Amino acid sequence: MDAYELFERHVNPGLAGLLRFTGLDVVEDHAEGVYVWDRDGKRYLDFLGLYGTLNLGHRHPKVVEAVKRQLDRMPMSVRVMISEPTARLAARLAEITPGELSMTFFGNSGTEAVEAAFKLARIHTGKPEIITTEKGFHGKTLGSLSLTPKPEYQDPVRPLVPGVKVVPYGSAEAVAAAVGPQTAAIIVEPVQGEGGINIPPGGYLRDLRRIADDSGVLLIFDEVQTGMGRTGRLWAADWEGVAPDLMTSAKALGGGVMPIGATVGREELFEPFKENPLIHSSTFGGNPLAAAAALAAIEVTIEEDLPARAEEMGRYLLASLAGLKDDYHDFIAEVRGKGLMVGVEFTDADIGAIVISELAARGVLTAFGLNNPKVVRLEPPLIVEREQIDEAVNALDESLRAAGEMLAGVL
Repeated sequence: MDAYELFERHVNPGLAGLLRFTGLDVVEDHAEGVYVWDRDGKRYLDFLGLYGTLNLGHRHPKVVEAVKRQLDRMPMSVRVMISEPTARLAARLAEITPGELSMTFFGNSGTEAVEAAFKLARIHTGKPEIITTEKGFHGKTLGSLSLTPKPEYQDPVRPLVPGVKVVPYGSAEAVAAAVGPQTAAIIVEPVQGEGGINIPPGGYLRDLRRIADDSGVLLIFDEVQTGMGRTGRLWAADWEGVAPDLMTSAKALGGGVMPIGATVGREELFEPFKENPLIHSSTFGGNPLAAAAALAAIEVTIEEDLPARAEEMGRYLLASLAGLKDDYHDFIAEVRGKGLMVGVEFTDADIGAIVISELAARGVLTAFGLNNPKVVRLEPPLIVEREQIDEAVNALDESLRAAGEMLAGVL
C-alpha cells in the first residue's frame, strides 16, 4: 500500500478523505523556506505555515543547527538534574514577555499550555469559573476543549469541565457582566485564529485588564497562534501595551523544528510549585531539543526583526487582497487581518472549499478556520517576499475565476 492508503487505514480515514477532496492526497517529501515539495516533485507555496507555526519558514538553518548541536550532546533530560537549555529558555521568556511574567511551565503544545494556565488560575484563586469567548479556540484536551465553545468538538465528550462561561468576543461589557464571585480568570485570544481571524475593537485588551483588576480575577492571553511576531508585534498584547497574568505560547516558539508549549506567568501564580513541585508536570515538556530550538527561534525573530517584517508584508498582502474583494464581491464577504495573520471570508463555506482545492492545484497551501469554515486563512512564514505574495494572490485570482465558472455550470 502507498502512504495515502496506510494513512487512511491506520491514522485518520476522515482526514484522508478531506485531503483527497482538496486535491492534497499527495505525500510530502521535503521543504525549505516558504516552499514544500511532494513526492512527485511538485512545489507548493506554503501560505498556511502549519497554522501559524512556521514563522521562520521550513528548516531555518540557525534553528536546525541549534537542535543538531543539542542532539549530539543530550536530546532528552533525565528530569532529576537541571537542564541548562530549559532554564535559559525560561529566563529568556521572562525578558521578552509583557509586564512581570517571570515563571514558565513547559509542555509540548498549545493545548497543554492552556491546561496549565487553567489549573494555575483555579489553584491561585481557589475559584472554579473561567470566562471564555464565542468562536474562541484554546485546544482539544478536555480542559482546553471546555474553553473552546464548538458543539462539534464538545458534544461527543460531554460532560465537560464545569464552570465555563461563554461571552461574545470583542465585548468588554459582556465580560464585565459575566464576572461573578466564583470567577477565577478570563481567557482570550488577542486576535482569534481558528474563529476566522477576528480582530477585536481597539482598547478591548486594555478594558479586559481593567475589568480583571477591578474584579480581582486573572487575565489569560492565549498567544499560541498570535505570538512570536505573527501579528506585527512580538506578542499581540504589545499592540495595546497590556500585560496579562498568564500567557500561553506554542506553535512558532519551536522555530518550526520542535514542538513546545509554554505557560508564562507572574511569580505568585507559581507558588503552588514551591509546596508541591510535581503538582503539574510533563515528561517531555521543555526538553533540551525543544528548548534549544526555541532559544534559537527567539534570537532569529528578534535579530531579523520579523515582527516588523510581518507588519510590512501583512499590509502588502491585505492591500492586494482588497483588489480581489472588489473583483469578486459576490464571493468574498470580507478581507481582514493583522500582520501576516490574514483571513478571507467567503459568502459561503462551499466556495471557500472550492477555492482551497483550486489553490492546491496551483501549488498554494491554505486552510479554513476550524471554528469558521467560511474563512480561508493565509499565514505564510514571516520571511515571505513580495514576489511570493504576488504569486499567491495571482493563484487566488485564478482560483476564484475557476470557482465562478464551476458554480455557473452547476447553476
